[in-house]
Amino acid sequence: VQLQASGGGLVQAGGSLRLSCAASGRPFGRYGMGWFRQAPGKEREFVAAIAWRGDITHYADSVKGRFTISRDNAKNTVYLQMNTLRPEDTAVYYCAARVDASYSRAPYEYDYWGQGTLVTVSS
Repeated sequence: VQLQASGGGLVQAGGSLRLSCAASGRPFGRYGMGWFRQAPGKEREFVAAIAWRGDITHYADSVKGRFTISRDNAKNTVYLQMNTLRPEDTAVYYCAARVDASYSRAPYEYDYWGQGTLVTVSS
């Protein structure tokens, strides 16, 4: 599976961005998907995950109520809608896929990774 993340950019605090992750190479519908982020000098951290049907989602406490993960299996795409952005959300955001159809918070449980897209939130 190849993953291509897009939609990052520069936004002011309080603004919104929508990230997309397009998958190709294998049937997408059975994969659990996740978003992670890595800020400069910090470890990669879990942001959100979604099971293959899209009926189960899970969020890091730091983004709960502000971010929404969703997927369109017909388009082989997973999304991360980010609202009320804060400077501390600044990071490179990565999408990831796991063969297991459920969701997971653990990076090591994901089998495929996209290249990342940079989100910068100015104060």
